[in-house]
Amino acid sequence: MRPQPRPRRHLLWASLVAVAVVIGALQAVPSFGHREGSLLDENDTSKTAALEAMPHDDPPGAPPHDHNDPSTKNAISRAGDVGPDTQDPTTAAERRANAAYVASQRKLAEPTLTTVAMGIKRALHPRTRYEMAGGCYTLRVPRGRYLARTPGGALVLSAKTRARSARFYFKATDLGSYLLYGNKRDFLSGTGFAAEPSPNADWVVKRTSGGFFGLRQVSGQALRADGRRLALGDRPSGFVIEKVRGCATYPESGIDISGNPHGGVTSFQEVRGYVDAHTHGMAFEFLGGEAHCGKPWDRYGAPYALVDCEDHSASGGYGGVLETFLSGEPGHDPVGWPTFKDWPAPHSLTHEGTYYRWMERAWRGGQRLFVNLLVENNQLCQLYPLKRNSCDDMDSVRLQARQMHNFEDYIDAQFGGPGKGFYRIVTNPFQARKVINQGKMAVVMGIETSIPFGCTFKQVGGEDVPACSAAEIDRQLNEVHRMGVRQMELVNKFDNALAGVAGDAGSTGTVVNGANFLETGTFWDMKHCEPADGESADNTQYAAPEIDPEQQDALFGAIGQLFGGVLPAVPVYGPPLHCNARGLTTLGEHTIRGLAKRRMIFDPDHLSVKARKSAVNQIDRMNYPGIISSHSWSTPDTYPRIYKLGGFIAPYAGDSTGFVEKWRTHLGWADKRYYFGFGFGADINGLGAQGDPRGANVANKVNYPFRGINGIRVKRQTAGQRVFDINLDGVAQYGLYPDWVEDLRKVAGRDGAAIVDDMARGAEAYLQMWERTMGIKADSCRNPGLRKDVSTVQGLVRKGMTTHAVMRAVGQPYTRLGTTYGFCAKTATRPKVMMTVTFNRAGRVTRLG
Repeated sequence: MRPQPRPRRHLLWASLVAVAVVIGALQAVPSFGHREGSLLDENDTSKTAALEAMPHDDPPGAPPHDHNDPSTKNAISRAGDVGPDTQDPTTAAERRANAAYVASQRKLAEPTLTTVAMGIKRALHPRTRYEMAGGCYTLRVPRGRYLARTPGGALVLSAKTRARSARFYFKATDLGSYLLYGNKRDFLSGTGFAAEPSPNADWVVKRTSGGFFGLRQVSGQALRADGRRLALGDRPSGFVIEKVRGCATYPESGIDISGNPHGGVTSFQEVRGYVDAHTHGMAFEFLGGEAHCGKPWDRYGAPYALVDCEDHSASGGYGGVLETFLSGEPGHDPVGWPTFKDWPAPHSLTHEGTYYRWMERAWRGGQRLFVNLLVENNQLCQLYPLKRNSCDDMDSVRLQARQMHNFEDYIDAQFGGPGKGFYRIVTNPFQARKVINQGKMAVVMGIETSIPFGCTFKQVGGEDVPACSAAEIDRQLNEVHRMGVRQMELVNKFDNALAGVAGDAGSTGTVVNGANFLETGTFWDMKHCEPADGESADNTQYAAPEIDPEQQDALFGAIGQLFGGVLPAVPVYGPPLHCNARGLTTLGEHTIRGLAKRRMIFDPDHLSVKARKSAVNQIDRMNYPGIISSHSWSTPDTYPRIYKLGGFIAPYAGDSTGFVEKWRTHLGWADKRYYFGFGFGADINGLGAQGDPRGANVANKVNYPFRGINGIRVKRQTAGQRVFDINLDGVAQYGLYPDWVEDLRKVAGRDGAAIVDDMARGAEAYLQMWERTMGIKADSCRNPGLRKDVSTVQGLVRKGMTTHAVMRAVGQPYTRLGTTYGFCAKTATRPKVMMTVTFNRAGRVTRLG
C-alpha cells in the first residue's frame, strides 16, 4: 500500500532548478544520512571523517573557532555569550553549594507510582462507536447472517457463523470513523473492495434508532442490507458489530516498549516524568505548508503521513532543494514509509519528526510534559516559492492551534474515544498534574514567532514606527489566551516592535538579517563591543559561504540563501564581538505585563542581551516566577536569575555528551528555595538538528533492551522496514528520546543515576513553576520567611478544602506523597514544625496533623 504523488506544476519547477543551484554549494556542507541498508554499519566512521575533513574558508573577521567542536548544538547558550555586566554572577563556592542542595533533594522520599492499563477493553459487541478502534470485527444483520467474502471477492450476507465471516481491522481515521481493512490488505469501499483508502472507504459509524450501528461513507452514501447483498442508499441499515480474531494488521510504526505507562496513586501527588519545553509539533503547516515533508498524522495512517514532499518525490529525490542544500548530498531516497532509508535523521530538517506513534513512544518511555510552540516567519515563508497557507504569523498560529486539537482528537480516536488518548492539551498546572498522574502527557500550547500580534515596525526617516498598539496587543493576548496559549517568546528571528533579537551567527545570520531588512526597513543594529571577558556578546555577524546543518535553525538560513535573490546585501559590521543596540521597547514591556496579568509563562529566549536584561529586570521587579528558558537561546547571566525567580530551564537537547555538560553547569545555578528538576528543548521539526549518534564501538553505548522509568522495558524501535538504534542513528525522530535519556545515563558515568533522577523530576519542577505563576506562594520549608504560625495554619486549613484551596491558603507543599501534603510552620519556640494535611482520594481535606 503506497500513496502515489500527485505533482502540481507550480511545485515541479523547483525540481528543474534545484540540482544546478545546489551542487555548487555541496563541497562546503557536511552530509548526513544512511548508507545502503536500513542501519549504518557499526564500524562506519565516514560521517565523522567527512565532517572533520570538510574544506572551507573562514570569512575575514571570524572569531577563533574549531569546526570539529559540536558546540553549535551543545553550547550553554545559543544566543551568544554575555557582556561585561551580564556574566555568570555565581562564585565557585556558590556553585558547589547549589549542586550539593540538588544532591540532597534526590534523597527525599519518592512519590509512589502505579501503572495505567493500556488498550481498549473490548466486549463481544462494542458499547460505543469509538470502541472498535484498532480491533478486529465482523458485521451481520440483526438476527441474521454475517457478511462474507466470496471466492470472487464479492461481499454477501451469507455466513451463518462468525468463523466463516469476513473480518475487518477497524483503523480509526477520526473519532467514530474507520477504514475497514480486509484480510487481503484492501478496504471496504462501497459494496466491494478497493486497493487504496479514500472517502468512499472511510466509514462514519453511529448508533441507529434500533440500537445497532449504521455505517456511512465520508463521501455521503450509507451502507444498506438489501437481502443478502449490500447496497448504498440515503439511510443506513443497522448492523451488529462483533469481535473476532484473525484480522490483517494495519501498517503502523512500532512502539517496542513493554510495560504499562506510569501514573500516580492519586491525581494530586508529586509527578514523575520528562519534560520537553520546546518543540514544533505542528510545523508541517508553517512556512506556507510546503517546506516541511510529511506530517504528524494522517487519516489513513503511516503510509500516508510519512511521505516526502511532492517536489522531492516527482524528481526521484533530486528536487528537494532545502534537503539537498542542508545535507550536502545531491539527492536522497524520497521513499519514507516503509523503508526510511535516508530520513528521518538528526540533520534532516525538512522531514517530519513527531509522527504520532513516535510521540506515543516518547510518552510510553516516560515523557509527561510537552510544550508545543506555534511557529512562523512571514518573510522567509514569502521567500520560499511553494506554499498553500498564509504567511501571516498570526494566521499560521491560529491554524496550528486548530491542528493541535485535531491531533488530540485523532489520538483519542486511536485509544477508544474522547479523552482516552495520551495527548491532553492543558491550560493550567492543576489540570496538568491530574493528567500526568493519570499516566498521560500534558501538552502546553506556546508561541515562538518573529512577528507576534503583527507587531513589526518600519523605519521611516530614522524613526521606528510600530505597526501595533498596546490596545491591539491586549486584544490579541486575550485571543491567544482563549486559544489555550500559556507560554510565549517575544521575538524569534527579527527585530520587532517589542524588542531586538540576539540574531543568528554565520551565514544563517547573513540571510536572516537580509530578511529582517525586508520586514522592518533596517538591519540588525549590531555594534562592536568589547566585553571584559573577551568573548561575551550577541551572535557574531559575518558573511560565510556555507550553511552548517549542525547549527540550530539552519533551515531559515538555507531558505534565504537559496531563494532570497531579492535579499539586500547586509552591512559590513565592525570586527567581532557584536552587540545588538536594540533592547526592550515600551510595547515589549507592556506585553510582558500582559503575559503576567494573564498568568502566562514568559520565555526570554532569542532576545538580544540588552533586551533580555531589561525584560528579566522587569520580571524581577514584578516578582513574577512565570519565566522559562526553553532551548538555550538565553545567556549565562540570565540562567541563575531565572532560577532565583523560581523559573524553569530546559536547555537545547543536542548531543547527549553536550547535554550532560549543560546539566552539570546548571546544577551550580540551582536555587535552594525551589524544587529542582531538569528538562530539555528538542526544537525538532525543521528548526533544530537533533542529537548525533556516538557510535556502536564506544565502551558505554546503550545496550538494548534497557529499563526505563518505573521499570518499563525499551527495545530498538521498528518503523516499517527500519530499525532505529540510538547508538547508530542518534535522535533520528521523536520516538528515540527515551533512548537518548538512557544515553545521557551512560555518558554521565557515575552521575548517571543523578541526571536521570533530575530529568524525571523535570515535569514536577515545571508544574511547581507554573503553580507559582498562578499566584501560589513557594513552599515554606525551603523559604523560612514564608512560614506561618502553627495556629495560623490550623485556622486556614479546614476539612473539605481542595488541594488547590489549601495551596492558595498556605502555599506550595514541601512533599506531595499519595494522599498527604507536608508543610512547614513555626511556633514561638520552634522555628520549623512539619505539618501534614491528609486528603481523601477526591482531593478533599480529611485531617490536619
